[in-house]
Amino acid sequence: MNKEEIVYHLRGRWKEVEEIQRQELRAMTLEERWQKLNAIVRFAIESGMKIKNDGSEMEVILRWAKLKAMYESR
Repeated sequence: MNKEEIVYHLRGRWKEVEEIQRQELRAMTLEERWQKLNAIVRFAIESGMKIKNDGSEMEVILRWAKLKAMYESR
């Protein structure tokens, strides 16, 4: 196989992987999504990452709080 054929096949495989990941995301419950998000935030805090506060952060926090409240009221 030449380089172009290898690239073609690898791109096809990555598209298949991407579709599987999309299916897995669709199948996740809201609780599982919260757990993943919290794990990412904990990792960022524990590794000392700096978070820029550009004003849009509060909008995101409020949106997540609203979603969480809706989920917990079910």
